[in-house]
Amino acid sequence: MTSLKEKVLKGQSAASSQNQAGKDHWLTIAFWALAALMVILLAAVIILKPEPFFSDTQSLPQGAVQVGGETAVSLPSFDSPNYVTSLVRASDGHTTISVDPNQSATTYTVQAGDSIFAIAKQFDIKPESVLWANYDQLKDDPQTISVGMTLKIPPVDGVYYKWQEGDTLDAVASKYQTNADAILNWFGNRLDIAAPQIEPGTFVMIPGGKGEFRQWVVPTFYRKNAGVNKSFPGACEVGDGAYGSGFFVWPADNHYLSGNDFWDGHLGIDIAAGMGASIYATDSGVVVYAGGIGGGYGNVIVIDHGNGYQSVYAHLSSVGVSCGSSVYSGQLIGRAGSTGNSTGPHLHFEIRFNGAFINPWQVLP
Repeated sequence: MTSLKEKVLKGQSAASSQNQAGKDHWLTIAFWALAALMVILLAAVIILKPEPFFSDTQSLPQGAVQVGGETAVSLPSFDSPNYVTSLVRASDGHTTISVDPNQSATTYTVQAGDSIFAIAKQFDIKPESVLWANYDQLKDDPQTISVGMTLKIPPVDGVYYKWQEGDTLDAVASKYQTNADAILNWFGNRLDIAAPQIEPGTFVMIPGGKGEFRQWVVPTFYRKNAGVNKSFPGACEVGDGAYGSGFFVWPADNHYLSGNDFWDGHLGIDIAAGMGASIYATDSGVVVYAGGIGGGYGNVIVIDHGNGYQSVYAHLSSVGVSCGSSVYSGQLIGRAGSTGNSTGPHLHFEIRFNGAFINPWQVLP
């Protein structure tokens, strides 16, 4: 017979085996549950997988840049707060652009429609500086420029002078109304202050110098009792006729310039007028010259107004009045053109009083 102790041990062994079997059962269930959950999650990922941010068939989002096989997306804008902690530096009005004047002359080729006045304005110098630098070609006459002519443009106002054999600093300075130091110290001349040597043929800038004008003057025409002197052969011998009122109208439809203004080297104004534009008598009077003339005027009309005033209309393409005829204020007398020394159609207009040139702006309305 089995003893009591053996029965007890057998019972404990059976209970332990039963407990172990229970634990193994629950572990198996937990394992399969976890496996099932993983399968479900994997299926969900496969089914619900989002589309890629962009693909070859899709346009890139705004700000994205394709670089090789990768895409870089720009960062969103950053809205800073109303306050910024930073250092503040006062603005500096100076720039790094040099403000030194030009140091050497340049050249300019005359274009159609150019004038000495307009060229000088383009280079920010005075018209006389251009004339003095080109006396060999212009002879102080602003109307002698022609299309294609190459002009020397000085760097600053003054006389751009070609040094001659035997010249001295003092003599040249005196001739152009300045002093030797002005020439010596002009940095563009690059002279040795201690021992200046200037070779003949060298161009030297005389800043502030003034040349002597050889005025280009068309002689004054004469009418009896007009108050002027007869000084030009070939002018009309005329009797009495219409007299001016002393009040002047514009001789062209345009009331603005297209070339030279009135200045010491140009004793009239160049009024804008296209080829064939109407030209009118600025006041009543008698025509004392009508036709071609030398000196660069081309076809010209001169009207004596019988009160000391005369008016001159130059570069005309055609003349519509005859010498000796009376004309009246505003009457059509000719057509604008570009005859004589002219680079383009316009009206060269002068007013003279008792033989002297006056600025037309002083009498035109």
